[in-house]
Amino acid sequence: MTTYHFIGIKGSGMSALAQILHDAGEKVQGSDVEKVFFTDQALKDKNIPILPFTKDNIKPDLTIIAGNAFSDDHEEVVEAKRIGLPFYRYHDFLGAYADKFRSIAVTGAHGKTSTTGLLAHTLHQSHPISYLIGDGTGSGQPQSDYFVFEACEYRRHFLAYKPDYAVMLNVDFDHPDYFQNIEDVFQAFQQLANQVKRGIIACGDDAYLRDLQADVPIHYYGFDDGNTYKAKHVHEEPNGTVFDVYVEGSFYHTFTIPGYGNHQVLNALAVVAVCHQEGMTPKQMEEMYGFTGVKRRFSEKQAGSQVLVDDYAHHPKEIEVTIESARKKYPDKQVVAVFQPHTFTRTKAFLQEFADSLKLADAVYLCDIFGSAREAKGSLTIQDLQELIPGCEVLQLEEVNVLKQYDDSILLFMGAGDIQKFQARYEDSLQAVQ
Repeated sequence: MTTYHFIGIKGSGMSALAQILHDAGEKVQGSDVEKVFFTDQALKDKNIPILPFTKDNIKPDLTIIAGNAFSDDHEEVVEAKRIGLPFYRYHDFLGAYADKFRSIAVTGAHGKTSTTGLLAHTLHQSHPISYLIGDGTGSGQPQSDYFVFEACEYRRHFLAYKPDYAVMLNVDFDHPDYFQNIEDVFQAFQQLANQVKRGIIACGDDAYLRDLQADVPIHYYGFDDGNTYKAKHVHEEPNGTVFDVYVEGSFYHTFTIPGYGNHQVLNALAVVAVCHQEGMTPKQMEEMYGFTGVKRRFSEKQAGSQVLVDDYAHHPKEIEVTIESARKKYPDKQVVAVFQPHTFTRTKAFLQEFADSLKLADAVYLCDIFGSAREAKGSLTIQDLQELIPGCEVLQLEEVNVLKQYDDSILLFMGAGDIQKFQARYEDSLQAVQ
């Protein structure tokens, strides 16, 4: 019996895939840096060994799955190819694995993780399923009715997949280190559409997705007229957001979801569309209300009169909808944004857009730009963004106490890097006072 060895097992997708194989009865191990990431705990809970990087990890009888962040000259990759072990990149292995099930790929520039989590939660109430969520969560069952997985467009990796269904949430320009423009992004989605086997669930309010061409049915959802699945009469209540769903113009059902904001309604509507296509009843879909969310997506913690929110938002649109959610859930609270830009290319490409979205908050604090393995430094500095936002300040880790002045406020810690360390330091400072 082979052992699956994950090079870079702490990556969010890699961690989830490792858990899926482990749950399905396979032997799994992996290697990574010693720094602790938010994915560590789930791997430890399942007793999946995590080894420090070294070519000595690579032995006969292993099957290698390498994270896309690690190049062909990584010492473990070099050794695996020298020995001639079975070798897969993450997206290639995931594509082959998904073919074993009725697969549902969830993709889009924004909202993939939340929607994948919501869909997995809802289907799981009525069916045995396997799922891979981009927050590092994975679960596997050999006899699954469905395999729900997050499909990332970066470097067109999602073209390794040929899903039964594709849920397409939106098309937006991101990853400027790879995509040339939004038309280039759309062409990637069009290529994926050509590979879908049964049907596409697409947001009909998105102008680009309205131009999709496919050999399978496209079922559109949204707020606008002309969508097969339409949300109407949306209103916020203390326990969440309530909305009516109309299917082909006729009232279908009223749903309540625990989240706030129009983007949350759209995510839920996409889930309703998938479940309706698969013959589920409205009663089964009501299980959406029990969804507790995914990691690092509006994850809340009460701290005295303040609400601390950890969120992965790292694109201007994501910042905008995160602030919208805060205002709708806590209409009487001041919103304070603490934002760490992720990668220099993204920050440069969307500098003005970042400024415009952050101005929607009542107060703004910026953390230094977080680089990446591909892009450790750049000519841009955080002061370039600061200059575009009147009254905002640059926040250093040792200065987090300044946030204590915002009584009865919601503090949004946003970013895809290590923004959590700022929240952790702030929480420590609060504990020290008690």
